[in-house]
Amino acid sequence: MEVRWSIFIIIIGMALVTFIPRVLPLMVLSRFKLPEWGTRWLSFIPISVMAALVGQEIFMHDGKIDFSFSNLEMLAAIPTFLMAVKTRSLLGTVVTGIISLMVLRYFM
Repeated sequence: MEVRWSIFIIIIGMALVTFIPRVLPLMVLSRFKLPEWGTRWLSFIPISVMAALVGQEIFMHDGKIDFSFSNLEMLAAIPTFLMAVKTRSLLGTVVTGIISLMVLRYFM
């Protein structure tokens, strides 16, 4: 197997570009004691990112916001959300979402 230097340098560069933004803030922030409000504010970032990603998949249909009954992902999100609130089980939530979408796609 031949390894071209240009591809190898690109892979190393991509690794550095990926590694530095993740490690550098961690190294800098580990030396400081963050205030309570800062720690609390940072704890909401993963939830916000997840909500933005999931919200886009649920409410966007063909590049537009769609609240109609033809948006099956939005309809499947309703029982999935109820399951998540009731059980707080990740596996149960994912299985409910998959089954809900399968049933809706089969019947609609």
